[in-house]
Amino acid sequence: MELRALRHFVTVAEELHFGRAAERLHIAQPAVSQQIARLERELGVRLFDRSRRRVRLTPEGRRVLDAARDALSAAEGVRIAADAPASVMRIGTSAGFTTRLERGIDSLREQASPFEVVLVDLPLTARLDALRRGEIDLALARGVLAAPGLKVLPAWTEPLFAVVSRDHPAADRAVVGVDELAGGFLRVPSPEQDRPLHDAVTAALASAGLAPRFGRPAGTTRDTAVEVGFDPHSWAVLPADQVAEISSLRVRVLPLKPAMTITGSVIVPTALPHRCGTAHVAAFRDAA
Repeated sequence: MELRALRHFVTVAEELHFGRAAERLHIAQPAVSQQIARLERELGVRLFDRSRRRVRLTPEGRRVLDAARDALSAAEGVRIAADAPASVMRIGTSAGFTTRLERGIDSLREQASPFEVVLVDLPLTARLDALRRGEIDLALARGVLAAPGLKVLPAWTEPLFAVVSRDHPAADRAVVGVDELAGGFLRVPSPEQDRPLHDAVTAALASAGLAPRFGRPAGTTRDTAVEVGFDPHSWAVLPADQVAEISSLRVRVLPLKPAMTITGSVIVPTALPHRCGTAHVAAFRDAA
């Protein structure tokens, strides 16, 4: 029995869709179907009920899923043990983590022998997939509550700020109510680009009784700041660490009323020892 077949099975079980599983695995869908069929023949049980409309785990599939995850975690533990002498830490990241990364890496280096840092800038979904494949050692992310096959360790909380043009009517306020911004077009990442941030902002506004009008999806922090700076009819919502990196003089950053926050997490392989996860959380949490 190959680990590759178990990994394909777990991915299909998490997605309950062969096409999406193939996209996550970066292979063609027929190859995924062949692996599952081969695994079913080898085990002598049917793992999925398939129809045109849905894919469901059979009772046998649910039992095999737990064992498959345990097997993959054990294999990952072997890889981590084999890589232990290496002096490279690969961190999955994105824009807006500069200060937190520098502080966290300094903290980790104080607790261990020196290591080289390799930062891998990836969109969220690709970041998590790279972590599952062992291509990076840990990832930082905002708004992620759970990630199948990985440990999500909450480490910090960031306030969210409104970013508006200096020509916006509320630009000179010390604080701005979200209801005062609701008439403009909200710029946030699309669900495909950063679903946790998109959903966190949408949910916070919904709790305040607002249904925002969405403008074009936001791009990078820099590009969003420049575009909003030239459009007084739009506004953006960004975490504190990201707004700290905005250098544009054409925008104003305003605290929101009611206050909105988003949780940041360190995400690691499930096989990582608890003490290591605790050290990573301590390293990347908010500064005292």
